[in-house]
Amino acid sequence: DVQLVESGGGSVQAGGSLRLSCAAGRYTYKRNCMGWFRQRPGKDREALAVLWIGGATTYYADSVKGRFTITRDKAKDLVYLQMNGLEPEDTGMYYCAAVSKYCSSPSPLLEPSDSTWGQGTQVTVS
Repeated sequence: DVQLVESGGGSVQAGGSLRLSCAAGRYTYKRNCMGWFRQRPGKDREALAVLWIGGATTYYADSVKGRFTITRDKAKDLVYLQMNGLEPEDTGMYYCAAVSKYCSSPSPLLEPSDSTWGQGTQVTVS
């Protein structure tokens, strides 16, 4: 089965940057759509960025548009979330998700029967 592993989280001062990575293992054909989500303390999980690898379609939440960028390194088989201009409100657990469907929004990734999720990586901004 597809297993997603996030990395790159940590502690950073406000205004700083982090780059999160998501490795999806062997089953590349099962992750045409990749996305990043986060869950902040006391809040619901929210979608941040989505990438449809087949056509490089992207989606960004308004809260991160212009600050965060989702990209894929095909050679390394990784999906990244570059986060710039981090704010204390960005503190939370960040998750990578994948599904083998077309996506131009987070919706396909939120179908529990079809999507795969990682364990998350913590980001703390102070």
